[in-house]
Amino acid sequence: MSENVLEVRRLKKHFALSGGRGTVYAVDGVDLTIGQGEVVGLVGESGSGKSTVGKCIVRLLEPTEGTVRLRGRDITNVPRRKLRIVRREMQMVFQDPYSTLNPRMAIGDIVAEPLRMHKLARGRDLDRKVDDLLDKVGLARDMRYRFPHELSGGQRQRVGLARSLSVEPSLLVADEPVSALDVSVQASVLNLLMDLQRDMGFSCLFIAHDLATVQFLCNRVAVMYLGRIVEEARKEEMFRVPKHPYTGSLLSAVVLPDPKLQRTRERIVLRGDIPSPINPPSGCTFHTRCPVAELPLCSDKVPALVDVTGESHLASCHLIKPDGNPPDMSLATVTTSS
Repeated sequence: MSENVLEVRRLKKHFALSGGRGTVYAVDGVDLTIGQGEVVGLVGESGSGKSTVGKCIVRLLEPTEGTVRLRGRDITNVPRRKLRIVRREMQMVFQDPYSTLNPRMAIGDIVAEPLRMHKLARGRDLDRKVDDLLDKVGLARDMRYRFPHELSGGQRQRVGLARSLSVEPSLLVADEPVSALDVSVQASVLNLLMDLQRDMGFSCLFIAHDLATVQFLCNRVAVMYLGRIVEEARKEEMFRVPKHPYTGSLLSAVVLPDPKLQRTRERIVLRGDIPSPINPPSGCTFHTRCPVAELPLCSDKVPALVDVTGESHLASCHLIKPDGNPPDMSLATVTTSS
């Protein structure tokens, strides 16, 4: 992982409301790096800005501020007429596997479309590549003649994967690709994505709210809250010793496979819902829900995202102890799982 495929610095995306009613601070200063062949999970509650980050990276949305570099090249302000060349290097898989497929196109044409647009294949070579792609994602070759409405949700998402990977991108942004699927189908699609990533070697930003899928698939995890990353670390370190109170509360909600442990564990319950990004709280934006917040420190000063262990474990919390240990969550309001 000597070369970074993606470097995002101080990324912001603000949406002005009509009639001058205010501004939505959807993404408010995100730094993110993905190395060669690395899978990074981006997690957080609904409304935290995860999908907006992904869309800004692939330039489906124009960033308000900040820079996005793909393999060292600044693509933040690349003119739209030149984006086609850039997008061969970065592709996206969306959450809804049906609305992203053209209902009037056969599956074979959907998968072949990027190859035609980038002039990578034609004629018999194009047909062969489409067949190979369908094989890779576990679909029968005769499905190339079917239409999206004839496929199940899991099959549609496999078509989406085949289409995105047809141009062999360096970076794949997967925006909650299994959240709309049945649980049994989720497992097969996740296994497929893992196998494809291992075989093809692309880097991946995996956006999700399910920590179990992130733990299964990713090398490194970044946790977002209200437009900012509040913690980032390697997967093993993050799940073993979370440093930020928000991360600790998310992990406490993960169901354990051992029923005895699950019945006796304590869950950290947060107060209320995530605040509105139109009027985010001052200081640490999490302080209004944090079970161990200390006022006025947490409400007055924005905590910096810093390495708290010396081993690339980043967190933004005033209450992390000098030795890198997290704040004492035993002071938090807890409930016992049943």
